[in-house]
Amino acid sequence: MKKPLSQNRKPAGDDPHGSMTGQVRAVYFAYIWHGFFLAVTMSMLDLNTVFPALVSELTASKALFGLLYSIMLGAPLIFNLVFSHVLKTRPYKKKYLLLGIYMRSAAFLGMALSTWLWGVRNPKLAITTFFAWVFLFSISAGFAGIAYADVMGKVLAGPQRTRLYAVKQFFGSVAAFGGGFVIAGLFKPGALAFPDNFALSLGIGFVGLAVASIGFYGIREPMSPAPVRQPQGFLAYVRQVPGIIRADKTFRRFILIENLASFSVMALPFYMLYAKESFDSASEYLGPYLLVQVTGTVLSSFVWGRVAARAAARVIVRSCIFMGAAIPLVALVLIRTNPVLYGIVFFLVGFIISGRRIGFEPYLLDIAPEENRTEYLGIRGSLNILAVILPFAGGLLISRFGYGPTFALVSAIMVLAGILAKNQAEPTVLP
Repeated sequence: MKKPLSQNRKPAGDDPHGSMTGQVRAVYFAYIWHGFFLAVTMSMLDLNTVFPALVSELTASKALFGLLYSIMLGAPLIFNLVFSHVLKTRPYKKKYLLLGIYMRSAAFLGMALSTWLWGVRNPKLAITTFFAWVFLFSISAGFAGIAYADVMGKVLAGPQRTRLYAVKQFFGSVAAFGGGFVIAGLFKPGALAFPDNFALSLGIGFVGLAVASIGFYGIREPMSPAPVRQPQGFLAYVRQVPGIIRADKTFRRFILIENLASFSVMALPFYMLYAKESFDSASEYLGPYLLVQVTGTVLSSFVWGRVAARAAARVIVRSCIFMGAAIPLVALVLIRTNPVLYGIVFFLVGFIISGRRIGFEPYLLDIAPEENRTEYLGIRGSLNILAVILPFAGGLLISRFGYGPTFALVSAIMVLAGILAKNQAEPTVLP
């Protein structure tokens, strides 16, 4: 029987010189491998370009699209407390990470089949089944996400976590660029027609996620520390959440800032729909817009990587929020020009997507005590409640008032979030 690694050991990356042990190299390889293939996969259903274009082929309702997008973002958040409670007492999390990945891969296959079978013949049935597939896609991501972060938190110290996020983001961005070329080829004029183009794109996503999981088999996961308290029922677990939040001012402010920053998703999924409604040739720009977005992500990886090496993760968080406040206003200006210039919007979107990945989660891992890391991850997700309702609210507001007032509201609230983030205290970096 294999001996478990000591539950009292320090993270493998916790040494004063930042040298990499064999285990840390295995962890870096696993997360970079996963990030690479995940990026290719997610290009096949990019939430800012491909997914809006796909749903708009099945329904003209902005509210229905916003509801699907809310499920896509919000389902894992709603269930995060449940997931964190289940995983809290599990000494090893890797098998749950792999389970989540394979469930998400199955959701890709389901969406591909629904699109191919009913996208033209019965779009109402296709969009109805999408609610089930998107729900599975989302909750499996939330389930895997907690295990993903917890495993990383156990084996890497704070500075190496932030560095890994930056390196992983770079390789993922390069892979996403390759995925962008695939999308550009699938959707160029004269190539595959609907629904074959979207079905093939989703099928590639199904295969890509399965391949992405391979690297995790090489990680020798340490045992998690034993819970300080005896395992408790779920209701008792939920009742302790207010106490955790009251006791940690930094965590409390982090939750507030992330909720306000979530207002970006009131506008984010609608930039592509705005282009399709304003430019006759916008559908031809689906691939190019994705490539421009990925270009922004790749270039920003260098920028955020340098910032991560010199400053705290909270600096990245603050910068992303202020940049996110500017994007809706930029969209309102560039929509009056032409489809080429409007691509700048997606370049900026790529820039902040990269920054949020490098900034928010490492910052949370910095402030979360090791013995409560799983709870912090679950609470963070479940209390990010605005991300659940804002895409749907955005669809309703745009349908009622138009893009201009809705985008202006998003910018104003994002500025407020940036001001709060600027005043956020520097956390003590925890292992």
